[in-house]
Amino acid sequence: MSLGSEEKQRIIKALEEDREFRYALMGLLGYREILDRITGLEERVTRLEEEARETRRVLAVIAHRFGVISETGFREAMKYVLQDLFGIAKVEKVTIYDEKGLVYGHPANIDIDILVRDREHVLIEIKSRTSRGDVAELYRIGRLYEERTGIRPRLVIVSGFIDPEAIETARELNVEIKPLSKDLVGIATL
Repeated sequence: MSLGSEEKQRIIKALEEDREFRYALMGLLGYREILDRITGLEERVTRLEEEARETRRVLAVIAHRFGVISETGFREAMKYVLQDLFGIAKVEKVTIYDEKGLVYGHPANIDIDILVRDREHVLIEIKSRTSRGDVAELYRIGRLYEERTGIRPRLVIVSGFIDPEAIETARELNVEIKPLSKDLVGIATL
C-alpha cells in the first residue's frame, strides 16, 4: 500500500498537532521500549564507569603502598647486610637542611641515605619507580652534599621500574642506576 502526497501531508500534520495520535504511533513503532532500553544502557554505563574509577583508585593505593613497603624493606635489608652482618660499610640516613633551596627551589630538609666505605661516600636512593626527575633530584642532592662536606659522592639509584628517559638523564649527570631486574627497565611508562 502506497500513500499519496496528500495523505502523507495529513499524517505529518496530525503528528505535529495531535499529541494522542503521535503517542499512539510511537507506541506502535516501539519507541517507548527503545527509550527505556537506551535509558537502561546509560545507567549501566554510568555504574561501570564509577566502578572502574573505584578499581583504579584501589590499585593506585595498593601500588603506592607496595612501593613504600618495598623501598623501606630493601633499605633496611641493605643496611643489615652491609653494616651489621659483614661490617663492610657504614650505612646511615642523614638529614641536611638546604637553606639555599638547591634541591627543590626552596629551603627544605633533605633526607639522604649514605653508604660510607673507606673514603668513598655513596648516596643511594632506593625507588620502586624511577623517572628522569628522580635522577635530577639525586644529582642536586649530590651537589648539596658535596658543598656541605667537601666530598664528591658517588650517586646510585636502585630501582624496580625505570623510565627510559631516566637512563639517558642518568648518563648525562653521571648517576648510576641499578635495576632490581633487567626485565623492569623501560616499562615504568606502561
